Amino acid sequence: MKGTIATLLCAALVLAPGAAAPVYAQEAAHAQAPLNRIESLEVAQQGGAVYVKLLMQEPLASVPASFSVANPARIAFDFPGTANALGRNAQTFNQGDLNSANIVQAGERTRLVLNLTRVTPYEARLEGGGRELIIALTPIAQENLTASASAEQPLVNFAASSKAAEVVSKSIRDVNFRRGKDGEGRVIVELSNPDTAIDVRQQGPNLVVEFVKTSLPEHLQRRSDVVDFGTPVQSMTAQQQGDNVRLVVAPSGLWEHNAYQSDNQFVLEVKRLVEDPNRLVQGTPRGQYAGERLSLNFQNIDVRAVLQVIADFTDFNIITSDSVRGNLTLRLKDVPWDQALDIILQAKGLDMRKNGNVIWIAPGAELASREKMQLEAQAQIGDLEPLRTESFQINYHRAKEIFDFLNKKDQTILSRRGSVVVDDRSNKLFVTDVGSRLDDLRRLISEIDLAPRQVLIEARIVEASKDFTRDIGVRLGYGDRTARKIGNGGRVGFGSSEFASINADGTINTGANAPINGMIHRVGESATSGSSITNPYGTLNLTLFNSSLTRFLNLELTAMESDQRGRIISSPRVLTANQVEASIEQGQEIPYQEASSSGATSVSFKKAVLSLKVKPLITPDGRIQLQVTVNKDQPVFDTRFAVPAIDTKNIKSEVLVENGGTVVIGGIFEEEESTSISRVPLLGEIPVVGALFRNTSRISNRQELLVFITPRIVNDALTLR
Repeated sequence: MKGTIATLLCAALVLAPGAAAPVYAQEAAHAQAPLNRIESLEVAQQGGAVYVKLLMQEPLASVPASFSVANPARIAFDFPGTANALGRNAQTFNQGDLNSANIVQAGERTRLVLNLTRVTPYEARLEGGGRELIIALTPIAQENLTASASAEQPLVNFAASSKAAEVVSKSIRDVNFRRGKDGEGRVIVELSNPDTAIDVRQQGPNLVVEFVKTSLPEHLQRRSDVVDFGTPVQSMTAQQQGDNVRLVVAPSGLWEHNAYQSDNQFVLEVKRLVEDPNRLVQGTPRGQYAGERLSLNFQNIDVRAVLQVIADFTDFNIITSDSVRGNLTLRLKDVPWDQALDIILQAKGLDMRKNGNVIWIAPGAELASREKMQLEAQAQIGDLEPLRTESFQINYHRAKEIFDFLNKKDQTILSRRGSVVVDDRSNKLFVTDVGSRLDDLRRLISEIDLAPRQVLIEARIVEASKDFTRDIGVRLGYGDRTARKIGNGGRVGFGSSEFASINADGTINTGANAPINGMIHRVGESATSGSSITNPYGTLNLTLFNSSLTRFLNLELTAMESDQRGRIISSPRVLTANQVEASIEQGQEIPYQEASSSGATSVSFKKAVLSLKVKPLITPDGRIQLQVTVNKDQPVFDTRFAVPAIDTKNIKSEVLVENGGTVVIGGIFEEEESTSISRVPLLGEIPVVGALFRNTSRISNRQELLVFITPRIVNDALTLR
């Protein structure tokens, strides 16, 4: 379409006076010559002037013939024997006085048309061996300055200008229009960079949005008619203005606007103002005046005459009651007319009622009495109005709940003659009442019978522990191997139990089932290190004995070091509706026997579970208020008791969280450090040697519990899929 328009435009310019002769003359001269080509077109602006550079495939013998048109302002250059190799017929620049350019090929001739905002002097010259045609568009104020420039110097550095144009990182990706649920118009602009500077201002009856240093693609430079959406916005126009993009929004009627930005999306919202029939000047806050200013200076003038002056000034229809009488002296200079009317009414004890463009003025008591009579008449009409029955389908609530609400004693939705019936099977309400009350009930149900929003709550319970144990000890003992004639060997020593014995062949046995053949004296042992059975870690056992004396010496070194680190992560998740409590648990029920007072035994169960209970509340600003309870229980079995114990960790809290945010609602940190030393009295306290008579044990335990809560509002589109 653009190429067709450009072709018609060029055809029209060919018929311009003075243009045909040079064109045909050059065509005749180059009829048999091979076609030249326009390879590139660049535009740059410097010092108030705009420079256009065309790069040709072959050098030009002379500057092409050109002519200009005043209305509309255009400049045309004809290139005989030349083809258009740019790949496009139109290009928009919006730099200085140059709006755009059309390059159209017709046969073996190509025409370049520069579209200008106003008539501008121009100069053309050849550079680069004739391959570069430079066209300078110089405003009248800059004409003399350009003429004095040296002919040998280039007019502008196009290479730097083209590189700067490529660096442009801010642009508009898309411009859309939508209608809001309340009838407001929303202009949605997708930006490539969220840091784009935006200026929103009201200019006359329109809203102007300026995107600073931003580019607009050519396919988005358009005027859009959005009347069919039924919003205050009638049209919007997006266009490039130099380095900026201007979006002009044209509303109608009374409106107000609100603009906000979320990441790369800019939204301009235009909402219609509902006309207040009781307000003289629409769009003004209560207690303020914004009418057109007037001046009044009267001495002893009739009140009716002053009201007539105001009626003529404002084009309002003013009706005064017969009881409005009296004269008035006033001098008001440059006062809003609505304030002047208010002053006059207060001075005479009058009041007014406005309906459309008609103002009724009467004493306040008279107006109040008339309105009271109207209300009483309406009440009598309501008592006589015929009843209607209508059914209401309830979708997301239980109809019984609304039925109970409507049957309350102090409810005012239904009239005295109204009644309601509920059907639980179809979840419907059947209401009988006058028409006006049925309309009110219909609006009420449409506002409360909405699909509940859902929230996904994820809890992460992290339990980290570190256990460290170190045990160092020495056991030293001696024994006596007795004669075999007394059986399995005599026992020498002290204590009632032994950890070693002498076998029949004379070897030492320290095993768990060692026979009581002999006894060694135990020195420096403890309950922990007293036997290699309870300490399966590294040991060093050395036995020295004299066969002639039947004596032996047993030396055993024990060393243990245990470093255990662990982390347990539990992640219960639950999806629930807004303001509905949900729970999830996992674990086991532990059985145990319980005796009754009669002696009979029964089996009971005790829970040891990981559970999450939560009740979300979505606030109007999109955040989530949570009432949350987290339990993490583990059973503890003790042989001394028949009923198992429960090791419980419980957190109960109420927090306010951003949508998708994470909050830590609890942390329990436990640390235990203990060191124990067992030694032989006196001998264990001897320096250096005393280490053989004592045992050292060190224990370090750390436990930490953290609970993370992350709520997310579930999108309706996701739940539908």
